Amino acid sequence: MTDKPSVLFVCVHNAGRSQMAAALLSHLAGDRIEVRSAGTQPADQINPAAVAAMAELGIDLTTATPRILTPDAVQTSDVVITMGCGDACPYFPGVSYRDWKLPDPAGQPLAVVRAIRDDIARRVRGLITELVPSATTPPRT
Repeated sequence: MTDKPSVLFVCVHNAGRSQMAAALLSHLAGDRIEVRSAGTQPADQINPAAVAAMAELGIDLTTATPRILTPDAVQTSDVVITMGCGDACPYFPGVSYRDWKLPDPAGQPLAVVRAIRDDIARRVRGLITELVPSATTPPRT
């Protein structure tokens, strides 16, 4: 792993889970971790419920756009966290892969998306502690 670890969040549509995770990691870790997200089959726009749930934490996803997953994005990441994309993510030696089993927020009411967001936030805080051990525990959002 490099001095500044890089994390890639991947889900199918890159419109909910991976976008929320990337935004939370960027928000909580600042510039200590390079953060990216992508999808195996990107949607046309970010899930409006995800945008609303993140806005409640003061995090703006209105300008975010779903991106296609590329082999280069995977290969140049230290950690790849998948969220429901199964075997569609390319494998490269030397990259640490993790699968966060999270429900898909697509079509879910805001209350359900909030619960998914909060689960992601808990996992992201743990990831920061792991990747940047000298960091103090990020505050709860």
